[in-house]
Order: sequence, then structure tokens, then C-alpha cells
Amino acid sequence: MATVLVASNRGPVSYVLDEDGSLTSRRGGGGLVSGLSAVSADDAQESLWVCAALGEGDREAVRRGIAEPGVRMLDIPPDVYADAYNGIANSVLWFLHHHLYDISREPVFDAEFRRRWESYRAYNRAFAEALAAEADQGAAVLVQDYHLALVPWMLRELRPDLRIGHFTHTPWVSSEYLRMVPADIVEELLWGMLGADELGFHTWGWASFFIDCCSQRDDATGMAEGVWPSGDPWHGVEYRRYGFGKGRTRVRAFPLGVDGDELRALAYRPEVDERVALLREEVGDRQTIVRVDRTELSKNILRGLLAYRELLTVHPEWRDRVVHLASAYPSRQDLESYRAYTASVTELAEEINAEFGTPGWTPVLVSVEDDFTRSLAAYRIADVALVNPVRDGMNLVAKEIPVVSEAGCALVLSTGAGAHRELGADALTVNPFDVSETAEALHTALSMPPSERSDRTKRLAAAATALPPQRWFLAQLEALRGS
Repeated sequence: MATVLVASNRGPVSYVLDEDGSLTSRRGGGGLVSGLSAVSADDAQESLWVCAALGEGDREAVRRGIAEPGVRMLDIPPDVYADAYNGIANSVLWFLHHHLYDISREPVFDAEFRRRWESYRAYNRAFAEALAAEADQGAAVLVQDYHLALVPWMLRELRPDLRIGHFTHTPWVSSEYLRMVPADIVEELLWGMLGADELGFHTWGWASFFIDCCSQRDDATGMAEGVWPSGDPWHGVEYRRYGFGKGRTRVRAFPLGVDGDELRALAYRPEVDERVALLREEVGDRQTIVRVDRTELSKNILRGLLAYRELLTVHPEWRDRVVHLASAYPSRQDLESYRAYTASVTELAEEINAEFGTPGWTPVLVSVEDDFTRSLAAYRIADVALVNPVRDGMNLVAKEIPVVSEAGCALVLSTGAGAHRELGADALTVNPFDVSETAEALHTALSMPPSERSDRTKRLAAAATALPPQRWFLAQLEALRGS
């Protein structure tokens, strides 16, 4: 039995099924891994990570009874998993929280949606039952992200003795946008979250949206009866539920930062040095504008490219004096909307190069490959960092680039990034939808005196490393135990 448990869709280890039938394991990294490792180092505590088997290698490992110490994989039926993960989590909840729907066409809540929601419910139920079976009396359970939004209340019903926390890594949907969703689904979603003792978000802005969604409920539904005013020692939701009685859920912000030492060590490996040399050869003595994103619809890559094109149009003095290094990692290519978006990024970059490029200058160097080494190399030579999401839970790229930029970089940052709350004072702030404003901010950034750029970068790096992943995880655990 475990005293500290983490639940997430993706776990700390994955398995690859080789041609000869053998299995090879690969260990992942990140804040949850390092945080749980710190807990496991305490002999007085037993920890367990519950996750889904994602591929055939993972499923085969479960069937053979192969497991890493401290990890339990759930072999959820592939059709149920596909409906829950792609059909609901990524195609409904992600779009809701990021306000991405083209509402003239979507969403459509029909019988097919209901069928997929049943799978999402079953997927969450599998996690809740596994956690209930594995948790020691009074254990602390930290549930991760929108994939598992229903787990807290399901687990509360199974194991009322547990301390349950849930952290949402995305933004939270506004109450107005949430009204598109059928009322019974909204009820289930909010009640699912309110099963937690503690709810965590990257910023107080996203946390307040959740509280607002609860406070907007009609009293007859039994939802949020009281919300703590901002002057109180803590914030949250007070509720009364039939058959359960009164309850309270505390809501907090835990702004995830980066591990500066680890990131710098990664960025100065020999293979990154080699890639830096290659990029410098391509760029020449020109300045660089760097962006690194997954090709998520929320990342706003297309408007960023449009702003760069407008910069070259309105300020022709920058032609042949700047190169835009754009890394766009393919994301969710099993969804047609994402494939189309990735193609549009490549097409727009090609149009800019055709319009402005010369035999000796390629204005945009875009990579649509998952190439972390190239990204780290670009970080190091960045003069300007462009981070302009329309809506983002945090956006760690905005924090990572200032930490490893060699000469200092000016950060152009949109108000849609959760990181803006911490970094906005030393960034050039833009409206993510205002292409002209973004173009002018790029001009200001490129024109910024080196001394000012260096001073801003130092302050940005200090803010970025204030709550590194391990401390971020342990802060949530401490808060959960003390609530």
C-alpha cells in the first residue's frame, strides 16, 4: 500500500515491443518524476504512480506482469482509451479550456459525443478504482490534468479517508464558454473536480475561472453555495450535495518553473554545441527571433508568422538582418485539424521565404520535427523570444529561453500565456490576436540596447526558476497534507 500516489495519463516509463518479442523500457523525466523521486527517497513513505498503458509495448508489459517499481499501468481497452483521450479529453475538454472552438460549426453534442463521454467516465473510473485499491489509510493522492477530471469525486466516494488533490495544467474554461456544454455534463465535470480537497492551477487567473464556474451554478443544483472572498486566508468553493452534506474544496495557484541547473546542463552538451555551430553558420551575423512550440492550435504560430511578415513589410530595414528560427513539434497528428494546422505553418513559412528571401538569406528557418537538440541550440543563440499563445496554462518555453540564452534575449510575450503573470514586467507584452502590435514588439525587441536586454534576461531567469519542478510538486503535497 502507498502513502503518496500520483495519477496521470502518461507515466514515468514506457515500453517498446521489439521485433524479437522482447520489451525495452524507457524512463521519462519532468517535474512529477523528480518530485515523486524525492518522496520515495524517504524510507518512511511508499509512493506509487498510476498511469495508462499507452502503446502496444505498455499493454504487453501489463499482460506479462512486468512493472517498474512504484508504477502501476492500467490496460484500459483500446477503444475506450481512444474515445476518452482523443474523443473527449483532446477534442472537447482541451478545446473548451483553450477557447478554441469555431462556434459556427463546433461543438456538436450528439449521440456520438454521449457515447464517447461514457468511455471518458469509464477511463476515469478505472483510475479511481486502482487508486482506491492501492492507497494506504489517509494517503495523499495527486491527480493530474483534464484527462482525469472525474477521478476526485469517484475516489472520494470509494475512499473518503484519502487526501485528494488535482492539478490542471491547462487554463480553465470561462463560465460563459462552459454554457455551451450540456447541463448534466457540466454538473458531472464540476462535481468531479470538487471531490478534491485541493485544486491546483498554474495561475490565480485560471483558478478564479474555476471558482466562477462553480459560483454561477443555480442554487437548486446543489452546486457552489459559497465562495471565499479574496481577503480570506484561502480561496475555494463551499458546497452542499444531496447524500453527502457540506464540503469545501480549496483552490490554489502553483506556478510551475524550470530547473535552471538541469536545463543549462542539457543545453551545453556536446551535441547541442555542434547544433549551435550549424545554426550560427545558417544565420550568419544576423539577429535571431526564436520560437519553440508544439503545433497546438492554441500556440498561435500562424499569427506569429504573420507578425514577422508584417515586420519585414513595415520595417524593411530588418530584411537580411534577422532570421526567424521556428521549431514546431508535430502534435496530435491523428486529429485532422492538427494535421491541417501543421501544414498551414509550413505553407506560410514558405510564402514568407518566397516573398522576401534572397540567394543569401532565408527569412524563416522552420523545423516541424521533434528535435529537442535543435530547440536548445536555438535557445542559446536567441536575441528575441516570441511566445504568443492565445491561451496557455503556463508555457515553459517563455521561462526556458531566458535561462539559457547566451547573450540575453528580449521576450515578446502574449497576455494569453499563464507565464505572463510572472514575467510580464520584463517582457514586451502583446495581444495574441493583434498581428500589428506583435510586429511592432518584434521591432522594439530587435532594437533593444544589449545592456537593457541583458538586465531583463537576468530578471526573467530569476522569476523562471523560482519554483522548479521538484519544489512545485512538493509544495502541492505539503499543501494537501496541511489542508
